[in-house]
Amino acid sequence: MGKKMNSDITLGRVLNSLAEEREAALDNMGESTIGEMASQFGVSLRTLRFYEDRKLLRPRREGNSRIYGPGDRMRLQMIIKGKQLGFTLTEIGELIGAQDQTEDFEQKLQPQQIVTQIDHLERQRRDIEAAISRLRATHARLTNSVPEQRAAS
Repeated sequence: MGKKMNSDITLGRVLNSLAEEREAALDNMGESTIGEMASQFGVSLRTLRFYEDRKLLRPRREGNSRIYGPGDRMRLQMIIKGKQLGFTLTEIGELIGAQDQTEDFEQKLQPQQIVTQIDHLERQRRDIEAAISRLRATHARLTNSVPEQRAAS
């Protein structure tokens, strides 16, 4: 048991270290094209364009090219974090505001927003668990009735 716990702690430290290195590398980067941003953050070009249409990102334009700076990178990190926490893009836009920010998304949350989001996610979880339960019951009923139907034929 002690070895497992130590390996979990070590793995946790390695993962945290890698995440910190990636974040530092992204922070130290200068400007990026849309393709570079998509690759760095694991999102599609379409997603970045959609975020721009929603006024969540504001890259500089040079002709037809989009040039993303460090502020855009920070905003995209905040958008991704907000999505991971289950917020809508409208809510994320309201939380991160119009100007470039250097704060983490979670630091912008108010205690009541956190409680409201937890309640929302718990309702979603209950709905999903109920749907899974109904589907399992339907699947079990259908798979149990298949041999009976074959026997009747």
